[in-house]
Amino acid sequence: MIDEPNDLIEAFLSWLSHNKGHTEATTNKYRGYLSRLDAFLMGRGTSLLGASIDLLEEFTGLQAHKDGLAPSSRRPLVASVRGFYAWLRRKKLIAVNPARDLPYPNAGLKLPTPMDLRNAEKLLMQPDLDTFRGVRDLAMLFVLIGCGVRVSGLVNLNESSLIFTRLDGNEWLVLKVREKGKKERLIPAPHECRLMIRAYLGHTEMEGIDRLLPDGDKVLFVSTRNPRVDPARYHGENRRITAWTVNNSVIKKYAEKAGIPMAEAHPHALRHMFGTELTESDVSTLIIQALMGHEDPKTTKLYTRLAIRKLTETISRHNPLRRMKTPITDLVRELERRGA
Repeated sequence: MIDEPNDLIEAFLSWLSHNKGHTEATTNKYRGYLSRLDAFLMGRGTSLLGASIDLLEEFTGLQAHKDGLAPSSRRPLVASVRGFYAWLRRKKLIAVNPARDLPYPNAGLKLPTPMDLRNAEKLLMQPDLDTFRGVRDLAMLFVLIGCGVRVSGLVNLNESSLIFTRLDGNEWLVLKVREKGKKERLIPAPHECRLMIRAYLGHTEMEGIDRLLPDGDKVLFVSTRNPRVDPARYHGENRRITAWTVNNSVIKKYAEKAGIPMAEAHPHALRHMFGTELTESDVSTLIIQALMGHEDPKTTKLYTRLAIRKLTETISRHNPLRRMKTPITDLVRELERRGA
């Protein structure tokens, strides 16, 4: 019998993970919310199983406001409480679901700020291609801009994530991207990305870097220095570049050097630019959702039916890099002309 508060919460979180596919980050967030709810109810002389709608409204409303949670931040809080009590009712651990009508707070939609196309061009001109770090940085920027991946997806890439294939006589690179826990999707990469990743992997400095992982795979994008890691352990997973480094030591550094507003100097601004460019090019909503990894219960089953050829066509014609002058634009156009 699971009647202890912690047991109830952990049983619910286990159910979410195994039946709903929630990521570890989401379950950890819900664990924190529900633990706070348990403490709040104890302070009101009751328990998780004895909560009333009035107490739940106070916890997710007034108390959350006192705790400094903005309306947008309270939405996942309400979602965790509603989900928990719906689960308790299904398990017949409570006779009535007190959270069934628990309201979500009204929160205005914050419009994202995409990086301006001209600023993106400036950004791409900053890395020094005479250095290993510059080649690595440009390859990463091409992936962020040309594929619309989240920064977590970028840093999680391994060599096994690279699928080189041929379509209509041309070589294409398809990225197997893992974001938001264990969710994976395939994204055809623009030719700029393919060429820069090949240049990066073929760089002479790569020969001296131990990127080998326990399963035989290799880290793709490596850090060049990490004073927090002992030199004897600076290999394998410890050589993987971090999201913090990409954001601060790559994007922000180059943006500042190029005079780009800091409001645009972050990975998500590059991702928003990718989505904006596809939208303005009249790419279908379904294809945009598939390329960007946006989940929608009504269309998720259709994602797998999208032909990879259609996605490569879309990437080739409409990705932001296509409309920019980059350090290798002329080379890409020449190779396309030759059908290489």
